[in-house]
Amino acid sequence: MHPEAREWADTRTWTADAIEQDAITTAKTNFGLRVSVVVPARDESATIASIVRTVQTLTHGSNPIVDEIVVIDSDSTDATTTIARTAGATVIAAADIRPDLGSRSGKGEAIWKSLFVTSGDLLVFLDADVTTMTPDYVTRLIAPLVLDPSVALVKGFYDRDLADASERRSGQGGRVTELLARPLIELWWPHLSGVAQPLAGEWAIRRSLIETLPIPSGYGVEFAVLVDTFHTMGLAAIAQVDLGSREHRHQDLLALSAMATEILSAATTRMSTGVAYVASEIAHPVRGEHGLTWTSRPVNAVERPPVLSALAEPTSGSARR
Repeated sequence: MHPEAREWADTRTWTADAIEQDAITTAKTNFGLRVSVVVPARDESATIASIVRTVQTLTHGSNPIVDEIVVIDSDSTDATTTIARTAGATVIAAADIRPDLGSRSGKGEAIWKSLFVTSGDLLVFLDADVTTMTPDYVTRLIAPLVLDPSVALVKGFYDRDLADASERRSGQGGRVTELLARPLIELWWPHLSGVAQPLAGEWAIRRSLIETLPIPSGYGVEFAVLVDTFHTMGLAAIAQVDLGSREHRHQDLLALSAMATEILSAATTRMSTGVAYVASEIAHPVRGEHGLTWTSRPVNAVERPPVLSALAEPTSGSARR
């Protein structure tokens, strides 16, 4: 590991026992900070209610940890929106936010659009398919931001259940993390090699930072935000925090292939070569009775500009909060 990465990991990794909720509440109140929890979701009816209700436990009292819970729906075809709204979240379709700016599919698009309809100084993003979420996820993610003004981005890390029915756990990332993201970081951004899980979908960031960053519309969003924060603010502005354990729905290899392509596109855009590779689909061979045929999956490699540039433009029938 790069020496500066090791030093960073030793000094910027927050453990659970170093975080006290009372200290967070006091500091949040003293600094006058608002916290928005954002859950990008598409067809997550099985898990969305549990996530919303878990986060809601942090909205009670005179000095709540969380000020608003917003689910950004990305064209769900199931009951995700109804369930999330019934559970207590504000639910807004990504396509209905700033329609004058157009609508795209993808997780990053939902995150980008959320910046127009949330009010928090600190934003916490949570994946919608997690089955083991606890209120500590949110509390721990915002702790470095609330307690250390020099921190601008916080990444979560955790033990993951292994998809082999063994009930074993691993502190490593998923398949795309270990086969793509970590090698990319080791080769191109070795200072970031101390980040345990660079693609973690649980992360928190200051609004003042994320509004200045371009946002990939697809799955490249977490990788891009991590690298861009390093480029613009330096390693010291990033922290990581232990979230305990995490279980979620696993995607098949073909879906992960498209995800990896989107991440690789975000990475090449940020390399010093000056060459960016953008694909609209990825082909997969299918060996059948009559020979080799091909199928394909769409790839969402387009990026949105920093939201501050869009905020400077007049709205036209847009959804705002």
